[in-house]
Amino acid sequence: MTGAASLPGGRHGSIILLLRLSDAIAAILLAADLVVVCVSVLLRFLFNAPVEWSDDVARGLMVGSAFFGAASALARGENVGVSFFRDMLSARLQAVVDATSALLVVLISFYVAFNALKLGALTAGQTTGSGLLLELTFYPMGVGALFMTVFALDHFRSRPLLNMIKGVVAIAAVTGIYLAWDYLLPSSMPSSGTLMFIGFFVTLFGGLPIGFALALAALIFIWVEGAFPGVIFAQQMARGIDNFVLLAIPFFILVGYLMEANGMSVRLIELLQRAVGRMRGGLNVVMVASMVLFSGISGSKMADVAAVGSVLIPAARRSKQNPGGAVALLAASAVMAETIPPCINLIILGFVANLSIGGLFIAGLLPSALMALVLIAVSIIFGRRPASAEETEPRVPVSGLWSGAIAAFGLIFMIFFGFKTGFATATEISAFAAAYAIFVGSLVFRELSLKSATHSFVQAATRAGLVLFIVAAAQSLAFTLTLQQVPHAVGDFMLALSKTSGVWLFMLLAIVVLIVMGSVLEGAAALIIFGPLLMPVAVQLGIDPLHFGVVLVIAMGVGLFAPPLGLGLYGACLIGNVPIEQTVKPIMGYLGLLMLCLLVIAFVPAISTALPRAFGY
Repeated sequence: MTGAASLPGGRHGSIILLLRLSDAIAAILLAADLVVVCVSVLLRFLFNAPVEWSDDVARGLMVGSAFFGAASALARGENVGVSFFRDMLSARLQAVVDATSALLVVLISFYVAFNALKLGALTAGQTTGSGLLLELTFYPMGVGALFMTVFALDHFRSRPLLNMIKGVVAIAAVTGIYLAWDYLLPSSMPSSGTLMFIGFFVTLFGGLPIGFALALAALIFIWVEGAFPGVIFAQQMARGIDNFVLLAIPFFILVGYLMEANGMSVRLIELLQRAVGRMRGGLNVVMVASMVLFSGISGSKMADVAAVGSVLIPAARRSKQNPGGAVALLAASAVMAETIPPCINLIILGFVANLSIGGLFIAGLLPSALMALVLIAVSIIFGRRPASAEETEPRVPVSGLWSGAIAAFGLIFMIFFGFKTGFATATEISAFAAAYAIFVGSLVFRELSLKSATHSFVQAATRAGLVLFIVAAAQSLAFTLTLQQVPHAVGDFMLALSKTSGVWLFMLLAIVVLIVMGSVLEGAAALIIFGPLLMPVAVQLGIDPLHFGVVLVIAMGVGLFAPPLGLGLYGACLIGNVPIEQTVKPIMGYLGLLMLCLLVIAFVPAISTALPRAFGY
């Protein structure tokens, strides 16, 4: 996993101040979004007075918060990229590739900023249906991207001068070769689509952060075609996240961070340790059960991995358990939890494939239960008893543990009750879940201070910015793929293949595609690009869309945590402070079991469709 380097300590005071400003703006916009959504729901429900402009305002605030959050993530070096292939290069060549990638981040960020601000000027005076000025969406996006440009430039100039020169020369050389080829031998020039795919895979495998690799691929097509203005690119990026449904992503991520800050996560884990920690394989059982419960509250799998891993990986070390095996089980549990609502990847797939998010949430329950039971059974069969009771002894009174459990289950009940009754949408439920976590932490547990709550908002805005920037970039790439009629071509190919070889082959191919692309791309990007490509084919072949959606998400999760490229596995290793080499052997065993579960889920549709049908989806 690669990313921009962190800010050098004490070197750039102005950059640190700018980062604090970016954090503040992103967190304030997220908090304002939370207030707007909660107030609009209460007014509608209590006084039958719907606020017509609330959706437009909430979406505009989210776009601004996403880009400022992405800027803060870039400044801190949190953007993920594939480092596996780059690390095979010599040290000198790595330095050149790294400098080139850093310069590309500068150029892409500036291009986004310039065209977003230009789009704001072009739409000045235009309004949405509720009367909100359109430029109030594009100007914050442009300013946020401008912050990204400054942070990216600071990151680039932190390199040795010779490496910076080599990076500039590399990009100038590639550009010069293209222009010369186009001028001298235009008939032999590869198509814009071919150049787009070449540019994408070369930069992705060179370590360029995934969101920027996706954006660059779209830009290559736009630049080579020459028929589209730059503002189209900015417009498509904004369109990719300018949707009320996607607001559930930052809110559910916020719930995860608030759980950690208000003490709920520690109470839940310690209660599980008290309940099953002393049985055979107890610590591993606690880990799987913790991921099940946390995933039923927080939408961010990496936030869940961080919350559970920060407590249980040190406990595994104290009990003399192999930390590599513990991290591998943690990663496998994250794959299992991909279909436990309110997973953000289910929300993203529901958005891009036009599926019921509530239906996807219900459809994912039994598949995740099957995988959880398999992981727990393996943990018990191959586990051992703790060496002493001291390792599993809780640190707070039992009454405190039960209060945490009651609060957590109250949150889970709120989420499922909201979906079942139709009281609110996924976004509105996520907003009330965040408000509930704030209330419990500050007034019930009295552990959520203003400082920790502020920090949680900053963390959530940054993490959501990372995810939503990838979503926005993937949308721009999906737009260019549509212009090239790639979805139509893929659909025709898959249909023809399935008619001759059977639906089972299509299902297996879809699983393979999502596993491979899930390991190369971040999960959201893989679903945004391939979900709309594969879902219409599945429907034409008579496959239930909710069932197929669950299969896609699980396959993506397997790829996301599969060595050697899976970005999720690198993240889990960083959280557990374990070299990835120590996790490869155990994670392959766990992923093998999960693959068997996935095949059962894929070819026994009732596992995914029974509950949605029972609940009327």
